[in-house]
Amino acid sequence: MHEKQKYLYIGVDLHKQHHVAVVMDCWQQKVDEIKFENKPAAFSTFLLAVYQQVEDDLTPIFGLEDVGGYGRALAKYLTDHAQIVKEVNPALSYAERKSHMTTQKSDSWDAECVARILVNRLDQLPDVIPDDLYWSIQQLVTRRNGLVKAQGASKNQLHVQLSHHYPSYKKFFSEIDGKTALAFWERYPSPACLEGLTLQQLTTFLLEASRNTCSVKKASDILKRVQEDGNTIKGHQETQHFLIRSIVRDISFKKQEMRMIEQELKGLMSLLDIQLETMPGIDLVTASAFIAEIGDIRRFPNASKLARFAGIAPVFFGSGGKGREQKSKQGNRALHTLFYNLAVQQVQVAKGSKRPRNPVFHAYYQQKLKEGKTKGQALVCIMRRLVNIIYGMMKHKTAYELPIIKEEKEVV
Repeated sequence: MHEKQKYLYIGVDLHKQHHVAVVMDCWQQKVDEIKFENKPAAFSTFLLAVYQQVEDDLTPIFGLEDVGGYGRALAKYLTDHAQIVKEVNPALSYAERKSHMTTQKSDSWDAECVARILVNRLDQLPDVIPDDLYWSIQQLVTRRNGLVKAQGASKNQLHVQLSHHYPSYKKFFSEIDGKTALAFWERYPSPACLEGLTLQQLTTFLLEASRNTCSVKKASDILKRVQEDGNTIKGHQETQHFLIRSIVRDISFKKQEMRMIEQELKGLMSLLDIQLETMPGIDLVTASAFIAEIGDIRRFPNASKLARFAGIAPVFFGSGGKGREQKSKQGNRALHTLFYNLAVQQVQVAKGSKRPRNPVFHAYYQQKLKEGKTKGQALVCIMRRLVNIIYGMMKHKTAYELPIIKEEKEVV
């Protein structure tokens, strides 16, 4: 338990344009309130105002909620100036506001709630250690996720537009947004653009667009399906052509942007020297997502803490001497999803050979099923073991070696 009398507590309510700070003593008495702009030039004035309240060798401690967003610049400034900065979970400040008889909401009160949490929970709050490398990776992953989501919306729009002109468009290519498919939709947005086109001309175009992957059979199949679909020409056809080409350009742009982001991620990930990609089911994008959600692995003293952070560790619910452990719905849900998807890939088997991607995890999964666990429960067991592996790989910067299961010889 920390000695409360030795500290001065400063809770900060963070916003895009300005911040509000409340200075509080160990008896939770409000000493001062400071409002300042969210820019480095104003941070020095804020820090000076805080130290004007410091008496009798008190040590100021700052509490911030959004240390990765609006509060990052302030957190970086304070840590660079050797100040103690604690990260306050928004759930704690929310609970503090709701714990009072009269619920109120204002910048000043929010900052005061953060300061109260500092007084009462200082030993439980993690230190803020801003790291530009991890933060940059997180920003790139967020940007890429936004592009993926926007691309999905554009892809749905393309489906709608193509259905008006090519009723059988889904049978043309394996992927509607593949390189060859996009080139075809842009050149021939409707059957009207195919009029007068010979089989040889379409074959030449497809061969060039697909780098000699598509053949005469593909061109013939497309022309045959277009003829079977019938007349789909509508009024203001040129406008329809413009719409489809606009969507295609948008999808192509987003694909190019994602490739550039992945190239940037590759350079940043190489600086960390973390070899997550050596594990089956983890590529550059997935490894970057793990780093973005976990951050510096050193902030977790052990794998159990990481499991609880990801919402994988069970939580005990009970009362009156009775209770049981239940699946947690708390924690970082984005990280939970990453571990779940990785667990699914570990137990998958190849379609043709029926060989498991990871024989050890596949055997462990089958063992849990035989013990009476459901598929979901068995996957949670896989996820928990994956947490240990990911934690070890990140902490010690080691590569993953696929275990070899020795086949037992039959005794005759």
